[in-house]
Amino acid sequence: MIKLTRLDGEPFILNAELIRYIESRPDTFVTLTSGDRMIVREPMDEVMQRAVRYQQSKFLLPPQPTARVSASKETA
Repeated sequence: MIKLTRLDGEPFILNAELIRYIESRPDTFVTLTSGDRMIVREPMDEVMQRAVRYQQSKFLLPPQPTARVSASKETA
């Protein structure tokens, strides 16, 4: 579940499992698997990041590495 905000400022919780795709035109449109569409205040990238974090919290996606290991450490 991810928290989003309608254009009128009302927050709501969306089941991220239902997101089919997200568009920026320039408002952010979230289209659900049911075909329903909603417009939210958050930018497209923010909605995507929240959906990814939600999936990571379910252990369906591995967390993204935060730092790269330098080449000298890899060969040591």
